[in-house]
Amino acid sequence: MSHEITGSYDKMQSSSEVTMFAQLMRNVYLWMALGLLMTGLTAMTIAKNEGLVYTIFSNAPLFWGIAIVELALVMILSAALNKLSFATAGIMFAIYAILNGVTMSLIFFAYTSESIAQTFFVTSGTFAAMSAFGYFTKRDLSFIGRILIMLLIGLIITTLVNLFFKNSMVESITNYVGIVLFVGLTAYDTQKIKKMLLAGSHSDLDGSTLSKLALLGSLELYLDFVNLFLYLLRFMGKRK
Repeated sequence: MSHEITGSYDKMQSSSEVTMFAQLMRNVYLWMALGLLMTGLTAMTIAKNEGLVYTIFSNAPLFWGIAIVELALVMILSAALNKLSFATAGIMFAIYAILNGVTMSLIFFAYTSESIAQTFFVTSGTFAAMSAFGYFTKRDLSFIGRILIMLLIGLIITTLVNLFFKNSMVESITNYVGIVLFVGLTAYDTQKIKKMLLAGSHSDLDGSTLSKLALLGSLELYLDFVNLFLYLLRFMGKRK
């Protein structure tokens, strides 16, 4: 009799862990979607005010100040998440998404609204397919992920160097590489987040810590989506 009770308790505990994991994964995509919504609304709102756009992008200290704050927020969230409360981490994520919307407002002056919308839907479909692949595949993507991360470092360095040389061929190549890179990273990051949250659900971590891990996962997928969108926009966007 006692064995049956113990077995039932273990089953209930396992069911609770599964429920917790499912909720955490839903939160990852929910927070990512909210971040994208804040970015998109901010970008569209800023773009409607040409004077404000001119002020932001013609004032180098202001523009680079925003860019530095964005970079600092991502670095702090990634490196010091354990030291932050969930509320603080959530506010920082929201601020980052809004500031990213400020800098992305310029795309509405470079590309037609129709091509931006079209690219967004293509990005959404591609992201959904690759994220589903990363979630359901039985293949370990760790090795591919390490290659993609090295490729990302090379892409960043090449892009920065080409800012000075402005070689159109290099720009085209990096654009194609960027599309392939973030398609792959979407699958890899999804699998990595799944493993991380599965391990967390089976551990003694408290709810706040698990929520912060889910928020970090949403930030990673948010970055994958935004970067994939921007590279696809350069490829298929119709310029004004």
